[in-house]
Amino acid sequence: MPYSAPMSDVWSLLESLAAGSPRATALIHGAERLDFATLRERALAAARGLAALGVGPGDRVALWLPNIPAYPVLYFACARLGAIAVAVNTRYRAGEVADIVHRSGARVLACAPAFRRIDFLSILAEIDPAALDGLAAIVTVGDETAAPPALAARRRVTYERLLEGTGTAPLGAGPDAPCNIFTTSGTTSRPKFVFHAQAGIARHAHDVARRFALDAPETLTLSVLPLCGVFGFNQAMATLAAGRPVVLVESFDVDELARLIAEHHPTWLAGSDDMYARLLDAAPGARPFPSLRFAIYAAFNNELADIADRAQARGLALCGVYGMSEVQALYARRDPALPLGARKASGGSLTAPDAAVRVRDPETGTPLGPGEAGALECAGPSRMRGYWGDEAATRAALTDDGYVRTGDLAALDGDGGFTFLNRMGDVLRLGGFLVNPLEIEQHLQSLPGIAACQTVAVARPGGTRAVSFVVLAPGATFDEASAIAHCRRTLASYKTPLRVVAVEAFPTTPSPNGVKIQRARLREMAERLF
Repeated sequence: MPYSAPMSDVWSLLESLAAGSPRATALIHGAERLDFATLRERALAAARGLAALGVGPGDRVALWLPNIPAYPVLYFACARLGAIAVAVNTRYRAGEVADIVHRSGARVLACAPAFRRIDFLSILAEIDPAALDGLAAIVTVGDETAAPPALAARRRVTYERLLEGTGTAPLGAGPDAPCNIFTTSGTTSRPKFVFHAQAGIARHAHDVARRFALDAPETLTLSVLPLCGVFGFNQAMATLAAGRPVVLVESFDVDELARLIAEHHPTWLAGSDDMYARLLDAAPGARPFPSLRFAIYAAFNNELADIADRAQARGLALCGVYGMSEVQALYARRDPALPLGARKASGGSLTAPDAAVRVRDPETGTPLGPGEAGALECAGPSRMRGYWGDEAATRAALTDDGYVRTGDLAALDGDGGFTFLNRMGDVLRLGGFLVNPLEIEQHLQSLPGIAACQTVAVARPGGTRAVSFVVLAPGATFDEASAIAHCRRTLASYKTPLRVVAVEAFPTTPSPNGVKIQRARLREMAERLF
């Protein structure tokens, strides 16, 4: 289907695709293939089922699912009703899931108890049932075993039964209807809820499809990155907006991924530097991925700074991109025709023709010119509407003239684009996700005997990891293994510190505003541990 003008809302986008190319393949998952007409029919059926559970405009539906067809089906069902899909990371543990479900006010939680990689029910068993009191129902995808206590008082509906629902699915879709909540690190230990309206999601999907020329007949995307994050979500949505198929990959396994590439011959792949490094190590031959005409990557591991060079030597052209939950992923990208040195840098030219960026001096706010490093601010149709339930954070993040203060260090390129340099604050990037160190620190400080905690990130061969330093209360004893085990039980694995080290005091330095902890010194101390 040729690329068309953008739809005003997410449901209209799907309706247009189903009407224009009803039998074109939309989703591939194992042996299952869904064309656009079937995707629309299932989404409409799911919308009827959700409506029967009391879901309507503005209600939140938490999607705690891997990359399986139920995820886009339920997402489009929410869009039909004008409900809001709350993305819950499949790597989250009990405490994190409870916080997101409770604080978002989710009316329905969808999970996959039988998923082979994650024991969802065991995680739910650790949740205080009171945290789920706001749920009207839990939708389970796949076979379900005995329900844990947290689910005992909750209505449970299988996904198959949901699709059999009768009645109506009132149309609540509209350009201004909120439709997505993504979690991101904030200024407190709890993640902030970034919310987007349907117009911004639909428009950005079309803009990415146009900018990346996804309407080419041979286009096929391998969706490896989780749909719960903007990187994976925007990649999949843009491919669908172009009327092209998406192969859903449940979880990252390098051998399985190599097999799927050989089977489906994808033309477009998105991933992290770690993912490409493992793929190249596992794949034989001088040119192992000839079908990939466009491969984009996010650089998270400092030890893999040469990954684009290594890929180039094997016939794979990696291109840097830029994005964040507040402006969606793929907000900017490098042209694949650029020389390697320029192509591999994060940032690039803007995806939307009416997007704009600027760089300011972080101290004075003075606009900076090309090549001058400063605070990056972004605007455009993909921008968030705000932080759900947090007007103060919204006001702090958005300028009066509509820009997002990204918290990133960047420099303008002089041609309308920019180069990302680093994070300006102390937010950690672990496992491909931004993590507020306070989440880890307050978790450790809940242990008896730990008076204070500071957490930094260090690059390790397997990826960037957290290292925590703790100051003990007078007379307290400390067991590092027990502290790490405490984190591992209730935090996502990528947030669990690799080391927790007791120190007498944190390194500090005086400043006009008081004593400040020297985080650079802490990073040096962390690096010396290995």
